[in-house]
Amino acid sequence: MTSTDAPALGMRLEGVRKSFGVQVALAGVDLEIPQGSSVAIMGPNGAGKTTLLKTMAGLAAPTAGNVSLAGVDLRRAGAGLRALVGFVSHEAMLYPDLTVHENLEFFARLFGLPQPEKAIQIRVEQLKLGHVLDRAVRALSRGTRQRAAIARSLLHSPLVLLLDEPYTGLDEAAAESLTDLLNELRTPDRTLVMAVHEMSRAVAVAERLIVIGDGRVKIDSPIAGQQEELASTYMSLLRAAAEVRL
Repeated sequence: MTSTDAPALGMRLEGVRKSFGVQVALAGVDLEIPQGSSVAIMGPNGAGKTTLLKTMAGLAAPTAGNVSLAGVDLRRAGAGLRALVGFVSHEAMLYPDLTVHENLEFFARLFGLPQPEKAIQIRVEQLKLGHVLDRAVRALSRGTRQRAAIARSLLHSPLVLLLDEPYTGLDEAAAESLTDLLNELRTPDRTLVMAVHEMSRAVAVAERLIVIGDGRVKIDSPIAGQQEELASTYMSLLRAAAEVRL
């Protein structure tokens, strides 16, 4: 299945729970994310953000509840539908001893792309990676590694892009460059969902804010016109979470 013949890729989470033994990471999450949305997920450390994104990516099956994409439960989705989801971890998920090109070539073939070099060239130009194609990933700056990781996730042209803490470890210049890139990637067809720590990052890219706490949705709100109120409410939630840990 390609992006041109894909169904509308709305994502729905219904009563999603995820436990690791006695530890509850997600305690019943209900979300509706229409195709073309740009969503920021925030919350204190340990709130369940990474688990939520991995569940949405189909990388972690929920203990209870359902995650569906285009109306199809991800646990029963075929490879074609799953291929329309891209995931960028806060770790690069690239082979450090291989060059950027070798990594992209490996993943292009893993995705089964019929013209791997063409797909690589498109993403190399888009992510401005031409000058580091022959450099080992381990030799790259954090910002450049992040761009390479995003290039990897975009090789198969996913229409849902999930990013877990993409700003982690970036200096301000690299962070601004990433913000510009994410805004370029926003299209009416592509859904962006990213976990971030800073409200300024959420406001710069997303149109909707979801705050997770104790594995539950605490805030789900449009951002436009409500930045100050949302920032104040979020800080109150962080203080309450810190007091509980004490």
